[in-house]
Amino acid sequence: MSSIARFTLGAALLASGASPLAAEFNAETYHQSNCTRCHDTSVYTRENRKMRSYPMLETQVARCDANLATKLFPDDLKQLTDYLNTEFYKFFK
Repeated sequence: MSSIARFTLGAALLASGASPLAAEFNAETYHQSNCTRCHDTSVYTRENRKMRSYPMLETQVARCDANLATKLFPDDLKQLTDYLNTEFYKFFK
């Protein structure tokens, strides 16, 4: 779900008195439905991968977000970066 859609949903939930936490971001689900539209997971594990550090990964995740115009919240970007790091890269932070 895009950040705009989550904001709209959150605003509607607040107006109705419901908790906006119902629109919780899930990095794994987001990755499977968005990131893999452009590439598969082999880009993370190939021998000549471009990412060499956690800060580089953070920058790339932000770049992908900007290129796709998904406008994720900063916390969501961090969760997505952490997910990729935990599942594939294993960089020290």
